[in-house]
Amino acid sequence: MLIPTESTSAATASSGSSGLSEAEAQKRLLQYGPNSVETAVQESAWRVWLRQFRSLIVAVLGAAAVFSFAFQEQAEGYAILAVIVLNAIIGFWLEWNAQTSMTALRRMGISPARVLRNGQVKAIPSDQVTIGDVLLVEAGEVVAADAELFEAQQLQVNESALTGESMPVSKALLSEPPAETVPLAEQVNRLFKGTAVVNGTGRAFVTGVGSGTQLGTITELVQQAQHTATPLEAKLNRLARQLVIITIGLAALFVVAGLLEGKSAYLLIKTAIVLAVAAIPEGMSIVATLALAYGMLRLARRNVLVKRLAAVETLGGTDVIFTDKTGTLTQNQMAVHTVWLPEGRVEFTPGETEIAPDLLRSTAYQQLLHVAVLCNNATFSPENLDAALGDPLEVALLSLAHSSRFDVPAVQAKARRLAEQPFNSDTRLMATLHHHDHRQAWVAVKGAAEEVLAHCTFIQTAEGNHAFEPSEHALWLRHAEELAQRGLRTLALAYRGLAAEEQPDWAHELIWLGLVAFLDPPRPEVIPALDACRQAGIRVIMVTGDHPATALTVARQVHLTTSEDQTAVTGAQLAELLAQANNEGLEQLRKAAVFARVSPAQKLDLISLYQQHGHIVAMTGDGVNDAPALKKADIGVAMGLRGTQVASEAAALVLRDDSFASIVVAVEQGRIIFSNIRRFVLYLVSCNLSEILVVTAAGLLGHGLGLLPLQILFLNLLTDVFPALALGVGKGSSHVMQHPPRDPQAPVMRPGDWRLATAYAALMTVALLGSFYVGHHLYGLSAEVGNNILFYGLAASQLLHVFNMASISTPLRDNDVLRNRYVWLALALCSGLLLLTYFLPALRELLGIAPLHFFELLLIVVPAVAVLVLGQLLGYCLSRWQRVA
Repeated sequence: MLIPTESTSAATASSGSSGLSEAEAQKRLLQYGPNSVETAVQESAWRVWLRQFRSLIVAVLGAAAVFSFAFQEQAEGYAILAVIVLNAIIGFWLEWNAQTSMTALRRMGISPARVLRNGQVKAIPSDQVTIGDVLLVEAGEVVAADAELFEAQQLQVNESALTGESMPVSKALLSEPPAETVPLAEQVNRLFKGTAVVNGTGRAFVTGVGSGTQLGTITELVQQAQHTATPLEAKLNRLARQLVIITIGLAALFVVAGLLEGKSAYLLIKTAIVLAVAAIPEGMSIVATLALAYGMLRLARRNVLVKRLAAVETLGGTDVIFTDKTGTLTQNQMAVHTVWLPEGRVEFTPGETEIAPDLLRSTAYQQLLHVAVLCNNATFSPENLDAALGDPLEVALLSLAHSSRFDVPAVQAKARRLAEQPFNSDTRLMATLHHHDHRQAWVAVKGAAEEVLAHCTFIQTAEGNHAFEPSEHALWLRHAEELAQRGLRTLALAYRGLAAEEQPDWAHELIWLGLVAFLDPPRPEVIPALDACRQAGIRVIMVTGDHPATALTVARQVHLTTSEDQTAVTGAQLAELLAQANNEGLEQLRKAAVFARVSPAQKLDLISLYQQHGHIVAMTGDGVNDAPALKKADIGVAMGLRGTQVASEAAALVLRDDSFASIVVAVEQGRIIFSNIRRFVLYLVSCNLSEILVVTAAGLLGHGLGLLPLQILFLNLLTDVFPALALGVGKGSSHVMQHPPRDPQAPVMRPGDWRLATAYAALMTVALLGSFYVGHHLYGLSAEVGNNILFYGLAASQLLHVFNMASISTPLRDNDVLRNRYVWLALALCSGLLLLTYFLPALRELLGIAPLHFFELLLIVVPAVAVLVLGQLLGYCLSRWQRVA
C-alpha cells in the first residue's frame, strides 16, 4: 500500500526508494547524535556516604566525642565515634540503591535495525539509526526509532508498554498527519521506538531518535521524577531532632543552675556530654532497619519483592492507589465477552469455562464456532496457554471453541483451506475458502460489522435461513455500536456454501451469524482485593492510556465504580481541569475514579495533585509508560511477570505473581510494621527520657552524673535495642485492615504518645531515684555503688517496661507482647549481657562496676517490678478514661 511521500521525505530529506547515502547518514549522526537514551549522572558513592553525616544528631554526637577526647575520656570518645560510623553505614546501605532504570531503557534499543542505505537493505545497530533513514519493519521485530509510515501491509504493532492499549494497533497510511494533540494510541500512521511488530510489514521515514522519541521523553520524565525521603524516614528524623531539642533545653537548665550554684565547669560539661548521649536514640535506626527487613522477608514469602526497606511502611500508610488497567487489573489477554446471535445474546463471566447447554445445542452457535475456527490463523492449546500465537482476537476465538467442547483439530483437518483473502484496512474483513464434500466449497468470513453486513443477503435463525431485510441490517449495526460504546472489540461472522471450489467472488451473498465481542478480562483476585482496599479506607483510581469506554467497562466489572452515570476523565479533559484555577475543576478530578487516554506526563501531574493535598500515593503499573509515575509516587509497585524491566527498576516494590491481591498483603504488612515501629519508638523514647531525667535530676540534687556516658551507650545500643527489635517484628493485630489509613501528616509520636512516654519515664525516674536515695542516704552506700544501682536498676526497669508496650486496653494476661517469643529471647539475651558486665573484668572496669550484695540487688529489682506494676495500672486507668470519654 503506497501513498505519495513528498511531504514526509521532504521533511527528512530522504528518498523512499533508496534511503540515505552512507555519507549523509554519518553527517546526520553527528548532527542528531546516536539513537540511544541519555542517562542522568548517577551520584557517586562518596557523596552518598558524606551525606550521612549531615544531620543535627551527628553534630551533637560529634561534639560529645570531641569534648570526651578533650577531657581525656578516650574510651567514651571512641565509643561515640563508633555509634556515628555505625549509623552512617546503615544510612548508606539504605540509600545506595543503584538507579538502573536508565540502563533498562537503553536495553530496549540495542537490537539490530534494518534500514535502506544507498538503495540497499542493511542491518545496523539501532543506535546508528538517524533522522531520515528508511526503516523496514516486519513481524517479530522491535521498532528502532520513531517513524512515519509510507508503506504498510497488514501491519500491527503492540504498543501496550507505551500506551496501555491491550490490543495491537493496526497501522494505516493517512493523507494528512494527525494533530499533535491526538493520543499516541490513535496515531495509526506512526511507529514508536521500543514497540513490537506482531503482524505484517512496513516502511517508514525515521522522524525521531534518542531523546527525541516518545521513549526518550519517558526517560527524561523518569530522571526528573525525584523520589524524596519516605515519610517514615522523615518522621524518625523529626523525632530525633525533638529529643535533641529537649536535651539542649535540659542541659541549658542544668548548666545555668550549676553555674549559679558555683559548680565546676568540668562537671557541668561532663554532664552535658552524658545528656547528649542519653538523648540520641542510637539504636532507633538499627531497630527500624531490622524491623523493616523482617517485614521484607515476610513479604518475599508472599511474592512481593521489596527494593527499598522503608517502602513497606510507606505502603502501609497509603490512602490512594493509582492503578494501571492493562496487566494489572486485567489479564492482558483478550477473551470473548459477548456472543450475540439472532436468537439472543449471551455474556460470559470472566474466567468462566463451562458453556450453557442451551447455547451448545444452538445450531447458529455451532455454525459460528465453525467460522471462528476456520477463518483463523492463530494457534492455541488449552494445555499450554503460554504457547498461543497469533492475533489476540483469533486466539480468543479458539479458546471459546475449546471451552465449548468443539473438536477444533478435526474440523480444521476436514475443511482443508483452499484460499484466503487476508484482512486489510481497505476491506476490513478476512475470508477463507475451504474444501467441502463432493467438490463443494465453504466460505468463512469475519471482520468489521458494517463491512460483513454489506456482504450478507441472508440471516440464520433458529427457524432456518431467510432473507436479510434492510431493517435487520440497521438493527445489527445498532447492536455493534452498543457493544463498541461499552469498550468492547467487535467482530461479525458469516458464511456461505459454494457449489464449486473454482467459483469467483466467493466472499459475497453471505449468511449472517452474529457478533462476537471481546474484552481483556479482569484478573479473578482483583474484586476481593478492591473490596479489602475499600474496607481499609484506601481509594483506588484507574489511570490508563486505553479507550475511555474500555476503561469504564473494566472498572464496572471489578466494582471499581458501580454508578452507570460515572464517566472517565480523558487526558484532554485532564489538561483543561488542571489548568483551571478554581476549586471546581480540582474537586472534579479528585472525585473521578477512572482516567483514560492519559499520557505519562499527565500521570505525574495526577500524582503531584494528590500528594499536594496530603495523600500518600501508591502507583501500580507494568509498562514503560508507567515508569515515571512509579518513581514519582510515594511508593511504586510494578508487576514482575508481565511487566517491563523498566517498570520493575523504577518501582520500590515488585509483585512476582502480578497479583493485585498481593498489594493488599503488602498494605497490611506495612500497617503492622508502622504499628510495631510506633510501639518500639514509644519504648525507646520513654527509655531515653528516663535516662535524661535521671541524669538531670541527679545533677540538680547534687549527686554527680548519676550515669556515665559509656553506661548510657551500653543501655542505648544493647539492652534497649533487643527488646525494641522484638517489638518491631511482632505479628500485629488481625484487625489492622479494618481501620482507615492513619493521617499521613501525623508524626510517629503523637501528643498522647509523648504524654504516655513522659509518664513512663517519670515512673522509672522516681522509682530509681527513690531506690538511690534509700541506699545512699539511709544506708550510706558509696557513690560508686549508687551509680551501679542506677545503672542496673535502669536496665532492669527498661527490660520489664517492654510488657507495658501492648495496647493500653489489653490486660497483662492477654498481652500480645507477652506472647511474642522474640521478646522473651531478647530478655534472655539482655540479661546475659548484664551478667557479663558484672562478671567479666574488662567490662566491669570499663563501665565502673563495683561488687554488689543482696541488699543492693533488692534496690535494683524492686524499682523494676514497681515500673511494671505501675505501668500496667497506668494503662488500665487510661483505658477506663478512654471508654468513659
